[in-house]
Amino acid sequence: MTQNLNPQLVCPTKLTRRSKGFTLIEIMVVLVIMGILASFVVPKIMSRVDDARVSQAKQDISTMMNALKLYKLDNQRFPTTEQGLQSLITKPTTGPAANGYKSEGYLDKLPKDPWGNQYQYSSPGLKSEVEIYTLGKDGQQGGVGYDADIGSWDL
Repeated sequence: MTQNLNPQLVCPTKLTRRSKGFTLIEIMVVLVIMGILASFVVPKIMSRVDDARVSQAKQDISTMMNALKLYKLDNQRFPTTEQGLQSLITKPTTGPAANGYKSEGYLDKLPKDPWGNQYQYSSPGLKSEVEIYTLGKDGQQGGVGYDADIGSWDL
């Protein structure tokens, strides 16, 4: 009686190289290739994050400018610098009266800029009747690139 036996079961020492796994060299080659690819991709992704923050700041400023225009339509004037952007959330209690103020306000909440700082507001502004701006990535006036101020004058 002859039986058909699986050769691997008969002689377990004849395992093929594939079933043993990867060698250290093979793993190192894959890691080097992944490192090289990451060195090209990561800088592009990081600059896209900064681009997205600038776009978000411009969008926030545009939204707040529209709310300020509605405020002016109802109250015949923009809020003063002292009343600030907070007057878009709650009716100002100091300064000129806001007799046409809508009870629900003009915004649900004030956003922070993409770098975690408060937006700045000036009325009157240096470049226009009112200005909303952020000081950019560095949080200081002026700057170039991603450190530059972003304001309603850029829209």
